Amino acid sequence: MNVTLPEETLMEMYWFMLLSRRLDERAWALHRQGKIAFHISAIGHEGAQIAAAYAIRRGYDWIAPYYRDLTLMLALGYTPREFMLSLMGKKGDPSSGGRQMPSHWSLKRANVISHSAPVATQTSHAAGIGLAIKLRGEDKVVITTVGEGSTSQGEWYEGVNWAAVHKLPVVFIVVNNLYAISVRQEQQMAVANVADKALGLGLPGISADGMDFLAMYQVMKEAVERARRGEGPTLVEAKVYRITPHSSDDDDRSYRPRAEVEQFKQRDPLLIARQHLEKQGLLTPQKIEEFEQRAREMVEDAVRFGESAPYPDPEEAAHPVYAEEVHHV
Repeated sequence: MNVTLPEETLMEMYWFMLLSRRLDERAWALHRQGKIAFHISAIGHEGAQIAAAYAIRRGYDWIAPYYRDLTLMLALGYTPREFMLSLMGKKGDPSSGGRQMPSHWSLKRANVISHSAPVATQTSHAAGIGLAIKLRGEDKVVITTVGEGSTSQGEWYEGVNWAAVHKLPVVFIVVNNLYAISVRQEQQMAVANVADKALGLGLPGISADGMDFLAMYQVMKEAVERARRGEGPTLVEAKVYRITPHSSDDDDRSYRPRAEVEQFKQRDPLLIARQHLEKQGLLTPQKIEEFEQRAREMVEDAVRFGESAPYPDPEEAAHPVYAEEVHHV
């Protein structure tokens, strides 16, 4: 692996992975306490997401995310308080004012566009943004993420094909966690790797170890630089494992063996990152405890903030979805 990053950057990356994990775990607890209605987890995906965040120019490039991108969003400046507002459907939620499902991100200040509940629709949005970047002559890049199940959708092919034809500055990240809800990968695609699909669409396709944040960073960095040079899009497949069920409303014991889950826990991305930084002498037991304490305080502050925040008024349900007045000339 040929990745050289400053020590400060490596520690930042670990911090966001840790913060994401602790927020995620707290969200599960809130759901079991009946304090939130729904949660969709990112546990097991943190390494792939933090790599994507640090491969781009944050606040400059564009992002069309999907619902598991909690770590990516935190690295882009989304705060734990904002996450709790989203989970609890509160008025201050920056994504939708508490009117959309939680984890359907958007963040104007970070160039993160809102995405729809139907999966893969953000692929077309990313291709459109890529076309705008090219027409304006900018050196920006857009990244978009979907799960591997979304690559069976027609809209995903349309978006990737359009970007390949016009050599648009897009990086299509497919986070392959082996299960499209309860359907295993081999039951919904005939190829061994999602990256293999790139061959028929005319763009490079690369598989990366998404559990290892540095391996994923190296692949992402090359894909982003390629896009910025005007050489077109890349399909990056991040191979990960979803350690938790698909969502808080899913019982994964009905479709995957416990032994498989336990096996993949040995390759937990947070554990891999921690071992890497410990080996370099960056992460000491004292530093680990400092990070854990800081994360606990931020999570509990966010929960208190979310619980005390107001709900949106009923009259806001349709704002600003529909125009209040339409003038015909």
